[in-house]
Amino acid sequence: MTAAVFGHGGPWTEEEYLALDGTQERVELFDGSLYVTPVPAPRHQHISGELRVMLRSAVRAAELYVLEAVNVRLRAGRMPIPDLVVTDDIDFDELVIDASDVRLVCEILSPSNAAADKVLKMHYYAVAGIPWYLLVEQDTGTLHLYRLDGQHYVEESVTKPGQTLHLTDPVTAEIAPSELLPH
Repeated sequence: MTAAVFGHGGPWTEEEYLALDGTQERVELFDGSLYVTPVPAPRHQHISGELRVMLRSAVRAAELYVLEAVNVRLRAGRMPIPDLVVTDDIDFDELVIDASDVRLVCEILSPSNAAADKVLKMHYYAVAGIPWYLLVEQDTGTLHLYRLDGQHYVEESVTKPGQTLHLTDPVTAEIAPSELLPH
């Protein structure tokens, strides 16, 4: 299907991937192959925006940045587009952020790609050395926070609606799952 959509049979290089333009899909690069998903639904976008707002002042106080849907190079040829990242100081004119600059990565689970976020991307983010991984369940807002331990993540906490996540690293912030969801 990607050959029909993009006129290319693969494998894809980083240069070819970064030259893609004007598609209505979210396209990520994994080891020479494209992973194509539809643009996120409004609920997903709302959660991402609310989470970014909740983190904004804490991120500024820590002299970090919070960004949505950016290319992150985990290694050569492996570039996902996480829903949200907290980064160190970066070059804002570059198309790609290196994993070494990412302090926390967040994925909002969509029914169409939950397995990729829970297994594939979790593994790739861990191997790339990103210290924190936050998974958000789209239907309930439940937050699963994982801490890097070696090259694997261990679950640090699960925060359900009615509770509050007290984030202490890489920033100090409080996130209430119920405040992430549309009213």
